[in-house]
Amino acid sequence: MTTSTLPSAWDSDGCLPAEPGRLDVPKQEIWHAYRDATALIEDTLDHQMQRAAGVPHLYYQLLVRLSRAPVRQLRMLDLAMDAKITRSRLTHAIGRLEKLGWVRRDPCRTDRRGRIAVLTDEGYAVLQRAAPGHVAALQHGIFDRLTPEQAAQFGELCRIIAQGLEPDSGRAGLPWQR
Repeated sequence: MTTSTLPSAWDSDGCLPAEPGRLDVPKQEIWHAYRDATALIEDTLDHQMQRAAGVPHLYYQLLVRLSRAPVRQLRMLDLAMDAKITRSRLTHAIGRLEKLGWVRRDPCRTDRRGRIAVLTDEGYAVLQRAAPGHVAALQHGIFDRLTPEQAAQFGELCRIIAQGLEPDSGRAGLPWQR
């Protein structure tokens, strides 16, 4: 794109100049790099999981979260909070995993309206078969590209960002609240 075809408010690099309510160019570049990296790693993991287990990466992550829970079960709301997704999206995903026989929903003993997602033995077996490919995709997509120090910094930065967006930060309307 040449400068002559850019709207007048854009600079020669195709970025809006820093103004109130807009990111300056270095921050725009950081944002675009983050967005591109996360989109590509999610696509890589999704593609790998579709090949390995025939489900999206999100479904694999739900199986992982259930496998780490005491007796491989969690209340649906807790699972939505842990996965950082809406209850509606979780309900749809768990419904599909139920049809595959990998998860079942049990009633909650302490809340008549609540449901418990339970990882079945078949779901656990699928998780064990899919895990090596998932780890290899993560290794290749992220960790082979970073030094151990960079990986540690990356993890710390992600924790800082996530903690700033968690409920105690005053942010309303988190995914699992919708």
